[in-house]
Amino acid sequence: MEVAYIQTPIGTAELKGDENGLASITVLDNKKPNGTFPDVLVDAAKQFQEYFNGDRTVFNLELNPSGTDFQKKVWNALLKIPFGKTISYLELSKQLGDVKAIRAVASANGKNPLWIVVPCHRVIGTNGDLTGYAGGLHRKKWLLEHESPAKQATLF
Repeated sequence: MEVAYIQTPIGTAELKGDENGLASITVLDNKKPNGTFPDVLVDAAKQFQEYFNGDRTVFNLELNPSGTDFQKKVWNALLKIPFGKTISYLELSKQLGDVKAIRAVASANGKNPLWIVVPCHRVIGTNGDLTGYAGGLHRKKWLLEHESPAKQATLF
């Protein structure tokens, strides 16, 4: 598994992957050195930077996360949440066909190893609260504001 680090507005992103695809993205509080950049992660890093620059709304990457079949089902559903939109855990459970699975869906959402690319940050509480984000609610808030379709225009 190859590893690369890139600086982002919300911390240092650690990308892990190989020729089979991107396996994980984690945002760290502590900065890591960039060092060498593996060829298999160059496109992922480029797309990630484009996202943070505001030039990308959809990722086009080969993904290869480790997880159970149920977790992968939830993660695939997350990929269908459009940029700039949010849904609740309850709505996500309904989309997956079992409203009673809300806790299992929330748990799978929280174990998503591909932060931002698989947009678990777009899932919120039924009442609109920003609940549960492994990277911290400050990052979830930043990501949702970054993706907000209503950007504040400058007055002057």
